[in-house]
Amino acid sequence: MSTTTQHHRIVVAGSGPGGLSIAARVAAQGLEVALIEPSSRHVYQPFWTLAGAGIVDHELSVRPMADMIPSAVKWLKTSVTGFQPELNQLQTEDGQTLSYDFLVVALGLQIDWHKIPGLPERLGQQGVCSIYDFSGSEQTWELIRNFKGGHAIFTFPPPPIKCAGAPQKILYLAEEYFRKANVRDKTRVSYFCATPTIFSVKKYADALIRQCVKPRDIATHFNMRLKSVDAENRQALFENSESGEEQRIDYDLLHVVPPMSAPDVIENSSLANAEGWVDVDKATLRHKHFDNVFAIGDCAGLPTSKTAAAIRAQSPVLAANLLAAVNGQAPVATYDGYTACPLVTGYGKAILAEFDYELQPQETFPFDQSKESLLLYLLKRFVLPQLYWRALIKGRKWPWSKVGT
Repeated sequence: MSTTTQHHRIVVAGSGPGGLSIAARVAAQGLEVALIEPSSRHVYQPFWTLAGAGIVDHELSVRPMADMIPSAVKWLKTSVTGFQPELNQLQTEDGQTLSYDFLVVALGLQIDWHKIPGLPERLGQQGVCSIYDFSGSEQTWELIRNFKGGHAIFTFPPPPIKCAGAPQKILYLAEEYFRKANVRDKTRVSYFCATPTIFSVKKYADALIRQCVKPRDIATHFNMRLKSVDAENRQALFENSESGEEQRIDYDLLHVVPPMSAPDVIENSSLANAEGWVDVDKATLRHKHFDNVFAIGDCAGLPTSKTAAAIRAQSPVLAANLLAAVNGQAPVATYDGYTACPLVTGYGKAILAEFDYELQPQETFPFDQSKESLLLYLLKRFVLPQLYWRALIKGRKWPWSKVGT
């Protein structure tokens, strides 16, 4: 039961890149902001793929949360347990009821390990691994570098998921490492994907098949969803989403990307759309029914890929529209669905997919970004992390017009 009540001008729920960026931008305008976040650390999750391939130490992905939150923002170290947007209120785990004038929901998504029977209790054991977890990235590298041959399976679940390119990144990096370790000739590499194609944008899908899949002899199986894991017998059960047919496949290494969904606290509230995500206008990022509520990032019900790049394009739009609402004005800034995936295809190679709601490429550089490039790999490895830490989460302007102002 709630025991105390606080009121704040603006409440931001969640301190991932979206929440931190908005809190910083709005606080810089002199507005009172409270940020709700239970974790004491902030994690740069794009590093987990690289850690899973031994390129970086997974500890480099972590920094203290206290160092990330602007001094002008009040940090409430608790979690949201319920939303009551009809009353302009929410409840927190520590028994408080918070009222607000404006709310920004930035709670990300939840990982549903439990939806694959046999998976949660076997992560990091008996050949089962996943980079979608802090410790899992280290476990993935241990399994890859100690792999002696056999059947290596990599999965992709039904979307939406965050960073939809990551399942392929670890696939390509592992395949190249197997060649470097001289075990590729006795290894079968398979990609079981729950969608009909390898990538949602045709230009990049064609490029990946042409440059990576075919020449590297990677077996692809589309419309195949992982249903369960039998680690004792090293078997994975897949279901064909079109025919309903099930297949048990033997494996020696199984990299699993788990299903994901909207956080329960959102799905169980009146903020949610039919799929459980925050029901926002896809252009303005303002809620369709509650004018003083906005959402950003993975939890927002937007028909685009859930990436940090999407957040960097959403952040200036949401900030502008929130400030307009604070001043009693209508939102005028619009988001076109821009998102990006720097898709690492090997040690020293990457392509950069950038596109919008219409799945049309929106590339930044004056060359074909669908071609594997060392430059794009260096961008992913060294430049983007610095822009993340120094610009995105601090609410600062970006150097590229494509990704926000």
